[in-house]
Amino acid sequence: MSDEIILLDFWSSPFAMRVRIALAEKGIEYEAREEDLSNKSSLLLKMNPVHKQIPVLIHKGRPVCESLIIVQYIDEVWSHKSPLLPSHPYHRANARFWADFVDKKIYPIGKLVWGATGEVQEAAKKELIESMKVLEGELGDNPYFGGESFGFTDVALIPFYTWFYSLETCGDFSIIANCPNLVAWAKRCMQRESVSKSLPDQYKVYCFLMELKKKFEAK
Repeated sequence: MSDEIILLDFWSSPFAMRVRIALAEKGIEYEAREEDLSNKSSLLLKMNPVHKQIPVLIHKGRPVCESLIIVQYIDEVWSHKSPLLPSHPYHRANARFWADFVDKKIYPIGKLVWGATGEVQEAAKKELIESMKVLEGELGDNPYFGGESFGFTDVALIPFYTWFYSLETCGDFSIIANCPNLVAWAKRCMQRESVSKSLPDQYKVYCFLMELKKKFEAK
């Protein structure tokens, strides 16, 4: 089976982490191929000619691109185990809405918190905390965003837990002080083997992001 499924991957990408988690939840064997993003492989350029980005899931020779689309594809193809999207159309739409919220808020604003300085960083920090509080409100008293079961929105958001140390260090603030329930949710997710084995160490990610920041500043 693994020779039929290839993941074009990069270790620190939160988007690739989503796919790794989904595959692990389903118990699917696959071949992971780490990409050099400064020298992209011919396979990546062939399989994702539009965006030329990871992650790309190659299933039986056919590519599926964009992380949330890949996660939905995995959920539909291997529907026999650990459903990630709810069965009810409204709940499915709601899960997709919050996953989209993560992509539109947490990712771009978080990049400014660890990557920018001064007023831009301060404004981003304020907006990030507000966005995290909105997510915390949606979570409520539930163990997961899907209620009692780990699901699509959890898969979308939990990779950004690897950014928490970088965000706090660069932004000089405490996430747990502002959003204690969100941190408790993240730690709950980390107890799942599918998550803990798919996410790299926060300190390793911090070192990588700081190197990335230096490259941006040098340009």
